[in-house]
This record gives sequence, C-alpha cells and structure tokens, in this order.
Amino acid sequence: MTGRLAGKTAILTGAASGMGRVTAELFAREGASVALTDVNDDGGKAAVEEITAAGGEAGYWHLDVSDESAIESVFADIVSRFGKLDILVNCAGVMGPDKPTHEVSEEDFDALFAVDVKGVFFCTKHAVPHMIATGKGSIVNFSSIYGLIGNDEFTTYHVAKGAVTMQTKQDAATYGKHNIRVNSVHPSTVLTPLVEGIAADYPGGLPAYEEMMTGNQSLRRLGRPIDVAYGVLYLASDEADWVTGVSLPIDGGYTAR
Repeated sequence: MTGRLAGKTAILTGAASGMGRVTAELFAREGASVALTDVNDDGGKAAVEEITAAGGEAGYWHLDVSDESAIESVFADIVSRFGKLDILVNCAGVMGPDKPTHEVSEEDFDALFAVDVKGVFFCTKHAVPHMIATGKGSIVNFSSIYGLIGNDEFTTYHVAKGAVTMQTKQDAATYGKHNIRVNSVHPSTVLTPLVEGIAADYPGGLPAYEEMMTGNQSLRRLGRPIDVAYGVLYLASDEADWVTGVSLPIDGGYTAR
C-alpha cells in the first residue's frame, strides 16, 4: 500500500469514535500502520476490524491517558509490534461540566485536566524517546478554537485546551533539534456522534442547530470529522516537514471574524 503516510507508524488516542476514529481510518488508507487507543474497547475494536477489512494495518490497545504507567507500557508494546513510532495524535479528551470558574469544584477541575492536559503531556513524554530513536517524528495535538479564544461556556475545558496550545509550542521549541515536529489543530463545532445527538434534541433539529452554531463562521456549515482529519494528515505527513509550532484553526472561518 502506498500513500501519504506509507511506511509510517502512528499512535492515535481517543480513536474509537468521532474525529479520532475518522483520522485513524484516513491514516490507514494513506498507508500508515495505525495503533488505535481508547477506553471504549468495543468502538476501538470495531474500528480496527473495519480498517483491516479494507486492507489496512491496525491494532487496538485499551488506554486511559490519565494513567502514565499504562501509557509507557502500551507505547512500548506498540513499538514492539510495529518496529518504530513516527506519529502521535493526541485526540483523547472530555468536555467536563458547563460551569463558570466560580462554580467549578476541585474535583471537576482535576478530572478534566487529568485527561485533557496530563494525557497530552504523558503521551508526548513517552512518545518522544521512541521518535528520537527513529530519527524524526510528528506530534499533532487536538486543541480547540477555545484554546485560542474565549467564550462563556465550558470554562474548564477551554482552559485545558489553552494549556494544550502552549504545550504544543513548548514542545515544538524543545524537540526540533531531534527533528520532531509538534503542531496543534483547533476545530470549531464538528458533527461527531456526540454533537449529532445534541443537534437531534435541539428545537428544530439539525438544521436549526447548524444555523445557530455557525452564526459566527464564514462558512455556514458544521465541520465534519474528515475536514479535521485531512488537516491532521497534512501535519503528520512529510509534506509538513518544515512546519512546527503551528496552531491550525479548522473552523469554517470562526476565528477569522
């Protein structure tokens, strides 16, 4: 199989559904050996079955990204199976409660940061030595438009995504000497299964929800997982060999307005 990621090995967290799964499927179609990780074992295994049935190479590993020792062990097992590590996509994340700062409990804060911030930190920490051994690498972190701008919802999630944005720039500055590139993608609202459920319950259904959610966008439609996956593919591939430390909005023009 040839493609834009031919000969590459990629680890993707949060790969059992939504943008992570679509990105994993795209990577496999482009020739990568893909390691899908998640806590949703049924979804992850189903994704691997679809990828392999289509001729791709993939495996699934259960992984809670808040557990550093599990990350170290799973990454070592993946490298043992595939022989090396070229790409890490940090997609795993949770939304947490929709509360302003003065209503967020310490438990709320710690639970979300354990996944959305420490998960990126720990996965990067344990991917980098394997990439140094390979001689180069690409890390793509999922942030959000709300890792770039603010609004009045989901405060803890948005603060966490700001931390991911800065982690990306810090690691890009640090690991360039090892030919490891680190970039982030910043989606606005994307039609994942979670969002589809929210839209279905919205008065007027998906059309009304889409009109409301895209009022500040230049392109008046919601994103699709594949829209984001193609951005991740570019940053992961050798086409972006001189691109690092970039925060790429994939947002229909939301942050341009």
